[in-house]
Amino acid sequence: MNFLIEVNNKTIMARKGETILEALDRNGIKVPTLCHMPGLYPTGSCRMCVVEVEGKSNLITACSYPVEEWMKIKTHSPRVVNARKTNVELLLSNHPDDCLYCERNGNCELQSFAEELNIRERRFPGKKNKYKSDPSGASIVRDPAKCILCGRCVRTCDEIVGAVTLGFIGRGNKTVIGPPFNKQINLSSCITCGQCIMACPTGALHEKRHSADLQSALHNPDIHVVLQYSPTVAISIGDEFGLKAGKDMNGILNAALKKTGFDRVFDASFGADLFITELAAELEHRIKNGTNVPVFSSDCPAWVKYIEQWHPDMLSHLSACKSPQQMLGAIVSSYYTSLFHINPDNLFTVSAMPCTAKKFESQREQMTHKGITDVDAVMTTRELAQFIKLNGIDIQQSDQELPDNPFHVRSSAGRLLSVSGGVTEALIRTLHFRLTGKDLSQPRISELRNNKDYKEIKLKIGDYKLGFAAVSSVKQASKLINEIKAGRNDLHFIEVMACQGGCVNGGGQPITKDTGAVKARIKTVYETDEKDPIRFAHKNPAVVELYRDFLGEPMSAKSIELLHTTYKKREVPL
Repeated sequence: MNFLIEVNNKTIMARKGETILEALDRNGIKVPTLCHMPGLYPTGSCRMCVVEVEGKSNLITACSYPVEEWMKIKTHSPRVVNARKTNVELLLSNHPDDCLYCERNGNCELQSFAEELNIRERRFPGKKNKYKSDPSGASIVRDPAKCILCGRCVRTCDEIVGAVTLGFIGRGNKTVIGPPFNKQINLSSCITCGQCIMACPTGALHEKRHSADLQSALHNPDIHVVLQYSPTVAISIGDEFGLKAGKDMNGILNAALKKTGFDRVFDASFGADLFITELAAELEHRIKNGTNVPVFSSDCPAWVKYIEQWHPDMLSHLSACKSPQQMLGAIVSSYYTSLFHINPDNLFTVSAMPCTAKKFESQREQMTHKGITDVDAVMTTRELAQFIKLNGIDIQQSDQELPDNPFHVRSSAGRLLSVSGGVTEALIRTLHFRLTGKDLSQPRISELRNNKDYKEIKLKIGDYKLGFAAVSSVKQASKLINEIKAGRNDLHFIEVMACQGGCVNGGGQPITKDTGAVKARIKTVYETDEKDPIRFAHKNPAVVELYRDFLGEPMSAKSIELLHTTYKKREVPL
């Protein structure tokens, strides 16, 4: 049912059951929010969205109050603006004055509100927070002094991701947000996905940076520095330079990164093709032998850490394949160094990823071979953009270039790993070839291309009737695991990504208010797949050459030595 309401002396259409904020947003009228999270139950705790409603003595929180027929609303009256200004001033009263050095300087919601409301002096001098920063995590740094208690990180971790790591601790003006008992984050159940960083409006949470290590390596003439970048980074880094969301920067990124001094620049889509090729061989082996089915994907390190912590009894069902990042890192430190006569001790491998959990993954003891780590440093999309700016590269003035040999060819299947359902779609293409000897006549699998958190498809491939599922968030994965433990047995492969929508929405991606950015990235991935000449991972000629000249075949002894790993139960102290 639709009806009319009056907003700022203009009549707009509202819908029964929606909140004032929803009605305003739909009609292009913006009011500020801090605690509000679209899709989650409103709390109204920050009071930034207050509006004046005729007949109400107090200001009303737009995020939680339902619209009523012929309601008369003022969204920016002097009373409303003064209330919002006071709220921001109170938040600033005990907030650190280090904006110049803050990670979020220029992209901080609190800073933006202070500017919009023309706050130019401190009216409420408060005692500054003196909480210590917590750099103990492998991927994420906590700075409680900058926390404004909006609760968005808590709700994201609990209600969206399902890791349940953060919570409110203490009462009154002693309240803080942190892991249980306010202990260090490395002792907690944190899966390092970084979604809390994306939710945080200030600099209270940010990634642990590896940029300094990279700068030292680049300026050491004795060190050979190579970089691999995720295909997801190529379609999201443009946001950091003010370009259209979803713009594919692949060729331009190659040119820009070569100008910064890297000896070689590789497209990690090659690693994704290698991952799919190995994963298909592993799944085929397990299906034919009936061992540890269903198989869970292993390319998301946040998910891997979650299953190690909370479902260690299911680890035998986790694929033994390393992630694309680690596979390519292992091949670079073995095959590449041998091919170009480079001393592995003088090699420094960097990866640029849309994910903070990749930092944690690169430091795992299982990711070291003969004392050499697969990947030495990991940068997020945000870090990579800052690194390019630091080196004075005008990315918009760079001509397109190809990635370097010998990992310069990719398939569009490798790029599909950027989106939820993409691993499954790419896997089915190669698994079909392995089981039937023929390629799918129609590589596109529409059932895996919706925006749902749970996707499922049943297919007959050769002599086998197989079930596949793809889930976004470990919360959804946990529900599915409980179904399997209860006896469900119609699935053979399950793809899990900790971030909703997949890596395009990873915790290391640009922090933007553009709600359509993720959709634009997904659209680019699928458009690339439709027009790419190579749409199957096993048809990548560079991958075929690697197996012919070095690995032998998927699941060979050499492949298992370099490209596979093991996992074990991980104890969580808190």
